[in-house]
Amino acid sequence: MSCRDTPVGEDDLQAYVDGRLSAERQPKFEAYLAERPETAAALERDREIAEGLRQRLAFKADEPIPTRLRIANIRAARHDRFAATRLRIAAVMGWVILGSAGGWLANDVLRAPLLPTRVAVMADEAIAAHRTFVVEVAHPVEVRADEEAHLLQWLSKRLGTRLSAPDLTALGYRLMGGRLLPAGAGPAAMLMYDDDQGTRLTLFIKTDEKDETSFQFVEEDGVSAFFWRDAGLGYVVSAQASRERLMQAATAVYESLNRPASSLSGQTL
Repeated sequence: MSCRDTPVGEDDLQAYVDGRLSAERQPKFEAYLAERPETAAALERDREIAEGLRQRLAFKADEPIPTRLRIANIRAARHDRFAATRLRIAAVMGWVILGSAGGWLANDVLRAPLLPTRVAVMADEAIAAHRTFVVEVAHPVEVRADEEAHLLQWLSKRLGTRLSAPDLTALGYRLMGGRLLPAGAGPAAMLMYDDDQGTRLTLFIKTDEKDETSFQFVEEDGVSAFFWRDAGLGYVVSAQASRERLMQAATAVYESLNRPASSLSGQTL
């Protein structure tokens, strides 16, 4: 099957949003969207958000490349890791040849630290928290929505930044409350929402000084998530919902968090 005949998939959707869709795939992709107007509209919103983030981050193109990201340094780091691996293998083989009773130690020598295969560790943390708490009946949150001011003051203090609770009522989601979570070396906040069908949606927030990113999508065993970084914070919106429905919620969260402070006076501490 040629590339032209391959069914449209998630990679094509992401390539379209990022402006990387090949000319060869364009006719099949346009036919796919023509039959799915809701998907086309959601993707167009994705593109607008991504373009907005690109414009906000355009200044970074003029900054010098960090030393750690220069090709020569990356190659040197890879060479060092390769050399270290060869030394570990040589050490293990030495144990095998000697037939030492302590050969079990070779296991530890071989057990080199694994580099993360995914950049989105934040999304993993958020999805794990989502799975843990959305099934709770009695205690899905630590502080309920009727104490929203106290909840946001507490979470803001612990994260060291002012937080707000986005209003998602236009999409049918009501704030249930939130809780504080551990996330790597620091804390994270999680706000939980639900709708009339009992679908629960979570917004996970943690401090993250890495570069800003556009929306990225991941799906793990039925839980979908959109995640991005912006202004020193990382955000993950998760739910057992379709990509299109979740994109609407993520867009609403993003727009709510980026409104002028005056328009959030009722939500922000």
